[in-house]
Amino acid sequence: MTRALESSTRRANIVAAARRWVRRASLLLAVTVVGLVLLWAIVPQLFTGFDPLAVDTAAKLRPPSSRHWFGTDQLGRDLYSRVVFGARASLSGSAIAVAVGVVVGSALGVLAGWFAGFPDSLVMRIIDVLLSIPGFLLAITIVVLLGFGVAQAGIAVGLTSAATFARLIRAQVLQVRTSNYVDAAVTSGASTGAILWRHVIPNSARPTVSLITVQFGIAIIWIASLSFLGLGAQPPDPEWGRLVADGRNYIATRGWLTLWPGLTVVVVVLAMNHLSRHLSRRTLS
Repeated sequence: MTRALESSTRRANIVAAARRWVRRASLLLAVTVVGLVLLWAIVPQLFTGFDPLAVDTAAKLRPPSSRHWFGTDQLGRDLYSRVVFGARASLSGSAIAVAVGVVVGSALGVLAGWFAGFPDSLVMRIIDVLLSIPGFLLAITIVVLLGFGVAQAGIAVGLTSAATFARLIRAQVLQVRTSNYVDAAVTSGASTGAILWRHVIPNSARPTVSLITVQFGIAIIWIASLSFLGLGAQPPDPEWGRLVADGRNYIATRGWLTLWPGLTVVVVVLAMNHLSRHLSRRTLS
């Protein structure tokens, strides 16, 4: 009986150790992917010697090789360099989207959670309306009104995600406003602005860290989708969704034109989602 118990305990310890190793390895891989893509966006020249806009008709539609790792497109441009340089447009658009979503959503959430009453009812009705409309359809409508481009697409995606941030921030503010340190600040005569800035907002923002990571991954997909439809990055500027759109006419015979930029989007979004789950677990613990 004792030996069976020891054997069972040993197996449980081995399984637990293996799971910890897998979690750490997957987290390291996710961090590596995100770090590499950030370097692509900041210093793309370190990763490729090709000009992403240089046309070479003599080398068009070449398959992947030691010279052109991802092959070349219909104009002879090196696809790997366009994927690398396209990270800047994709990530900058996503960063704009997340920034707009956080700022607008936080403002609405704090307004609703702190003042309650009519402001709360008004903000919640606005949020309900935004959430009742398909997000991507709303983003298309906004970007058509603002004009085409990566920045405009980022603003459009950010406005559609503001409702999600607003609901989370409102829930956190409702909890924080009843805490003892907020009551003490109110009793001491501190102004509403000082209380919100020093106590409410910092203590309400922590759970949004994992949401920001998730929304960043979602924003990458939506920015790429808008560019695929011609509403985001405009030719000849490289952007991952734009690259997929450029290669769709050759998908049956030159599959690499859509494979590599599409696979890049998938890998980056999966890495962002994995980081989000890790941050969520850290927040809850």
